[in-house]
This record gives sequence, structure tokens and C-alpha cells, in this order.
Amino acid sequence: MADNTFDKTEIQNILSKLDRVPGVKKPDPILVADKIVRKFGGLTAVDVNHVEIQRGAITALIGPNGAGKSTFFNLLTSFDKADEGKWYFNKDDISNVNPNKLAQKGMVRTFQLTKALSRLSVLDNARLGAKNQIGESIFAALFKPLWAKRESQVTQQAEEVLARFNLLEKKADFAGSLSGGQRKLLEMARALMLNPEIIMLDEPMAGVNPALKQSLLGHIKDIRDKGTTVLFVEHDMDMVHDISDWVIVMAQGKIIAEGPPGEVMKNKSVIDAYLGSHHESNLTEDGNSLSTGNKK
Repeated sequence: MADNTFDKTEIQNILSKLDRVPGVKKPDPILVADKIVRKFGGLTAVDVNHVEIQRGAITALIGPNGAGKSTFFNLLTSFDKADEGKWYFNKDDISNVNPNKLAQKGMVRTFQLTKALSRLSVLDNARLGAKNQIGESIFAALFKPLWAKRESQVTQQAEEVLARFNLLEKKADFAGSLSGGQRKLLEMARALMLNPEIIMLDEPMAGVNPALKQSLLGHIKDIRDKGTTVLFVEHDMDMVHDISDWVIVMAQGKIIAEGPPGEVMKNKSVIDAYLGSHHESNLTEDGNSLSTGNKK
């Protein structure tokens, strides 16, 4: 994980001074996207002029169904290709960089549908996330002295990460035996094995039972507090309001609003996007009206 730690109050103080306009420049962006366009036939799914993700913050990317947020998320992480535009990670152009190379650079993601390897143990799933594994070389694999020390280090790191997510006692179990929420935790643990600078979570609350929800929220906050920037796509507005430092709202492929969660949920453009321009009720700070308008 990143070496720096971040204070929530300090981050919120930095963000509180920013203009509440789409595409507002951040004082220390880790990720920047410019003029991103993705079309499917005659449909323009994404048309983002400019957006910046502040280093050290938890940023939520939200929007009604069909807003283009998942497509935009996939573009940023190179799981889809843009028709136009450039995006930058730590000022490096990553527009045509493969996902595995992005991970090596310090940018990792999870998926709405978890990607655990069911017939491998929980520990082996975590160990897969580590980089610089000498034993992956065909030649080196033949000579245990070349890889034994590194494997021991990876195992120790994996056990520490699993302990952090309360999964250590299940390290010998098949990953396929875990609950949906535990698989989410395992996927986060595996991502953190790469010591990323930014972790991008695709609907981390999807399929998580209420018993694990608060635990998962706490882990995401802890990831930020220990120095990793977080960007996530989410439909759960209670979660967005609870943990986000900054919220970016998409509708019809465009960024329509940015700001702290409490302010964004009262923004007229956001209310109109979720509930229709003739809806007269205001969103509450807990996001209930917004969430109701976004049911699948």
C-alpha cells in the first residue's frame, strides 16, 4: 500500500475549498481524464469532458441506471476502449495500457461479480495478488532456492492482509465456500497485495448481507486512512453518504455535478437526473429519496 497516510479531516478541508462544478480541478489529482468518448453504434454512452480524482480521498461515482458510470469505470481501468480521449495516472498517459500493467503501476480494481478462484484456497487466492513472484518463471520454478524466500515473504504478507479482513481463520478453505460478502473482502485483500496507490471498487456493496455491510464500510475507510486512494461505483446511497469525501455524478454519459455527499444529494441537477425534473420532493441527507429513485 502507499507509504503516506491521510487524515480524513484534512482531505475534507482541502475538498471543501473547491468549486462545485463538473470537472473542477483538484489540488493533487492521482487520476485525470480528458475528453473521453465511448459510443455503441448511434448511442454515446460516455462523453466526459474532464474529471480529476483527488489523491487520498474516497470518491464515489454515482448516477441513475444507464448513466454510463460503469462504462466510464471500465474505460479508466482498460477493460474497455474509448473512441476518443486520454486519461492519466500520476501524470503518465495510461490510455492504452493493459490492466496488468496498470496493476504494476499501482492502479487496481475489483468487480461487481467477484473473481475468486473457487477451487483454490483463500490463502492461495490472496497470494496470487503479489507481484515480483520469482517462481512464476519456468526456469526459476525448477530451483527452489531461487523462489523459496520470496514465497515465504508473500505468504506472510497474505496472512497479514487476510487477518486484517478477518479471513485468516478461513485461509485453508476453498474460496468457493465463502459467502458473497466474504468474497468481496477476499477480492479487496488480493488487490491490496499489490500495494496499490489507488483501488477502484465496482459496486462493493452488491450481494453483501447486512451483517457484513458495516464491516466492509470500515475496511474501505481503513484503506483510505492507510494511504490508498479509493474510487468506487455504487448504488447504495447510504454507503455513499457514510464514507465518501467527494461525489461525482453522471447522467446520460456526462458529469453533471461534483461535491461533498451532503451537498450533491441536494443538487437540483442530481435530483432531476434521478427522479425527473418534475419531482418536487427534496433528497434527504441519508439519500433515501435518491436511493428509492434508483432501484433496479
